[in-house]
Amino acid sequence: MRESYLAGGRRTTISAERGAIRRLAENGFDLGRRVLVVTDDGVPSAYAESVAGQAKEARLCVIPHGESSKCFAVLENLLAELVRGGFDRHDCVLAVGGGVVGDLAGFAAATYMRGIDFYNVPTTLLAAVDSSVGGKTAIDFMGCKNIVGAFHQPRSVLIDPDVFGTLPDRQWRCGLAEAFKMALTCDRETFEMFEGFDSLDDAKAAVEEVVARAVRVKKAVVEADEREARLRKVLNFGHTLGHAIESAAGGKLLHGECVALGMLPMCATDLRVRVEKVLDRLGLPTRCGFRAEELREALMHDKKSAGEKIDAVLSEEAGTYLLCPLAPEELLGRYRATFEEEL
Repeated sequence: MRESYLAGGRRTTISAERGAIRRLAENGFDLGRRVLVVTDDGVPSAYAESVAGQAKEARLCVIPHGESSKCFAVLENLLAELVRGGFDRHDCVLAVGGGVVGDLAGFAAATYMRGIDFYNVPTTLLAAVDSSVGGKTAIDFMGCKNIVGAFHQPRSVLIDPDVFGTLPDRQWRCGLAEAFKMALTCDRETFEMFEGFDSLDDAKAAVEEVVARAVRVKKAVVEADEREARLRKVLNFGHTLGHAIESAAGGKLLHGECVALGMLPMCATDLRVRVEKVLDRLGLPTRCGFRAEELREALMHDKKSAGEKIDAVLSEEAGTYLLCPLAPEELLGRYRATFEEEL
């Protein structure tokens, strides 16, 4: 697969091909300069080493894995590496990892010397279909997820499905949740493809098709609305309550699992039944053990708020969406109706 999109005055190329992590130059990566390669200690070291070996001059920075690394202290370390390495406006940052690595490395690239080139090699399915495309970079702050950040489009994104082979099944499920989210709101045909999967193994076997379809939805949305003025808000489907669930879970649930749960209260009843069946077959959660009140504080800090309401995304039928400002109490009411009767 080879796609591209234009946003923020910059064209980004997206390539997906098995084994392509060893052929970055063929896929739009200009590494004939100083390159800060950012990865984390949960990513197999061979991936970052392969990437660094293709650069003229590479500086490798390994951060601790996990959401807790999306903070000012780790961002400061990355910026210090750029300064110590003598990086200038002609050099670049390259992320090799999941969403945390991409968000941090992208934000460092966005802020260093007011912006230098950024490349992304996502090593998780979730990052491949979601955060690696679109230019959102951020860190967490004061308990609020992604509250400090910038839009900074990557020059190129390289997706190599071969690297997903080292992922545990739980990470596969998280990536599939994000891809399914986009199908549910924007692509009825892909939604029905997901309905045809009888198991996680079925979805794994179709990973290249899943990635291609999800990327095409994401790039079309970003190209039409880079800064989330309206259309791009559709990509927040499942995230409004999902982020609140993630905060309440305190690390016990992964992002994709929380998005899966966050989708259910935003669906019409008939559609929710179909969505639950897909999530069950993939092994994603459909039951949530938190009381609505445990989500209230996180909802009040939601970035998508407009005045006293939050710009929520609803779906009445597969492949469709509705943008609807809802008060926090209305969202909590949807959550109660979906989950609290089982507590």
